[in-house]
Amino acid sequence: MDGSRFGESELGEREKRALYWIELNVFELFTTKGGSKMTRKSFIIFSLICAGFVFSIVGISNVEAAPVKLTYSNFFPPGHIQSKLAEAWCKEVEARTNGQVVVDYFPGQTLTKARQVYDGVVEGLSDVGFSVLAYTRGRFPVLAAVDLPLGYTSGTVATKVVNAVYEKFQPKELSDTQVMYLHAHGPGLIHTKGKAVRKMEDMNGLKFRAHGTSALVVKALGGTPVPKPMPETYQMLQKGVVDGAVYPFEANKGWKLGEVTNYCTADFTAAYTTSFFVVMNKDKWNSLPPDVQKIIEQINQEWAVKHGEAWDTSDAQGIVFFLNQGSEIIGLDAKEGEKWKKAVAPIITDYAADMDKKGFNGTEIVDFTIETLKSLQ
Repeated sequence: MDGSRFGESELGEREKRALYWIELNVFELFTTKGGSKMTRKSFIIFSLICAGFVFSIVGISNVEAAPVKLTYSNFFPPGHIQSKLAEAWCKEVEARTNGQVVVDYFPGQTLTKARQVYDGVVEGLSDVGFSVLAYTRGRFPVLAAVDLPLGYTSGTVATKVVNAVYEKFQPKELSDTQVMYLHAHGPGLIHTKGKAVRKMEDMNGLKFRAHGTSALVVKALGGTPVPKPMPETYQMLQKGVVDGAVYPFEANKGWKLGEVTNYCTADFTAAYTTSFFVVMNKDKWNSLPPDVQKIIEQINQEWAVKHGEAWDTSDAQGIVFFLNQGSEIIGLDAKEGEKWKKAVAPIITDYAADMDKKGFNGTEIVDFTIETLKSLQ
């Protein structure tokens, strides 16, 4: 039989098998006893029915082959390197799944606001979301250990730490979504507008935009925290609502904060980090075929590394941008640095004690986090 006369070369394997079954049965119908009694009219009708059957199968196959469409919400603005990496993840997923999955990307809080991103994923407002764990204080207690002022020096290291803590403790706090990967920025430092902070006493009376652990750091050092999401920081500084903010070097360029601050106090001994999540709606994840899930998991492993490295690269760029504005980076001598470290130490011990009261092994979580950090820097 010559299947090409039915356009067989354009059909999938299932359609080819159906076509073969039809041809075989038509052939038997006309060669078996009594088959010759079928009239020409009957044959034409029968052939049309068979053709319709084949085309219906092709139609069903085409429906099944339609790509899965996902939405991705991110609070970072489009031009920020972290936003560009998120968008690149979307394109990589589409490329490696051969178009089986297509991701529509919404940066700059255009789909859900920074504080709403996680709940938005849980509720299905977006299928994928990228934001800050600390924007919902108390909701992610185990991973909050990573944000403690442990003296971070690198985003690459902080990213490795947050993923190590997640893998070690598998916290239930993220169980209502499917975690793609986690990452964390480089050292969070004191930045001020108009007044330099050269010693800890200079913090007194100053207001700083801060959230989560960074708010605790500000308070421990003598300042007053004003908890607001990052996208509001520029205007707060520009309008004088706050005297400063705590953030990594990269934000001087990435969020243009170097335009509205004059000084950075490089308090590395008290440096914290901020952990970020990239998660997918649980039901949406479970609806994906296993082979597609495996592809995405491989991409996730690669992208966690890319984000960590990008934090460090953008920190270097942020330093250059900051200094080019005529601003100053202030170092602390060993004695002053030790004073800052001692001032923030109760944040760490209080966290462990509070976690113990909640039924977690706070000491184990903190010890593991500190030891992991020490092994990496």
